[in-house]
Amino acid sequence: MITPPADWPSIRIAAGLIVDHAGRVLLVRKRGTTTFMQAGGKIEPNESAYQALIRELDEELGFAAEPHAPEYLGAFTAVAANEEKCVVKADVFYIRADLDVSPAAEIEEVVWIAPGDVSLPLAPLTRDYLLPIAQQRVAAP
Repeated sequence: MITPPADWPSIRIAAGLIVDHAGRVLLVRKRGTTTFMQAGGKIEPNESAYQALIRELDEELGFAAEPHAPEYLGAFTAVAANEEKCVVKADVFYIRADLDVSPAAEIEEVVWIAPGDVSLPLAPLTRDYLLPIAQQRVAAP
């Protein structure tokens, strides 16, 4: 885990830790990048993190998240994957759902992985915080 300098600018985002009933985690890769991460995106002015999550999942995946009752997991800070010398401050929501999704908007690729699989290039937020949370939840009875 890398601790970024305090003077790096921050980007406020909402992200969905989406886990299917087989225990796999949904990750996306944005067009023109190599790093996989949770679906989600920047929170617009006058928009709550929850509203941003609902909007972003619809735009990126055509997924209506509200019926799946996203559970707020908390706020996490990590080095940004695609913006140099920036940090992301992410409000993260857990969603348990089986989805058949296709990439849309800026998303180029969608994958389902086991929470312990770190073979893909992963965003620091995903690798350091969210996959371990998914692994704990999947392992819980």
